[in-house]
Amino acid sequence: MEQNNRFEIPKELRTMAEASFDQARKAFEGFLSSAQQAVSSFEGQGEAVRASAKDVSVKAITFAEKNIAASLDYAEHLLKAKDMTEVMKLHSEYVQAQMRALAEQASEIGQAVTKAALDVAKPK
Repeated sequence: MEQNNRFEIPKELRTMAEASFDQARKAFEGFLSSAQQAVSSFEGQGEAVRASAKDVSVKAITFAEKNIAASLDYAEHLLKAKDMTEVMKLHSEYVQAQMRALAEQASEIGQAVTKAALDVAKPK
């Protein structure tokens, strides 16, 4: 009976999934590097609008980095799951953690946008 409940991924499929996962992680790292270079181009321009936009952009990129890293970690854990019970547990934990993270991120972005709007509206 235990053998029937076992969650097996064929070796060829697992190898292909692991290679795809590695490619996705490398692509993500390249994207992050490019995004961080773009954000750093805002530096030294000194205007309130650009400073505020940079702050919001940095937060957004940081959140995107964390969310994609969490998704990649989740995918990696799924590849190593031994059975459907473990898959369901991993899924539940991932969804709960992401819901918390997204709520916190939305709050922080909202605060940053509000601050940016106030900074831009300040009399010169």
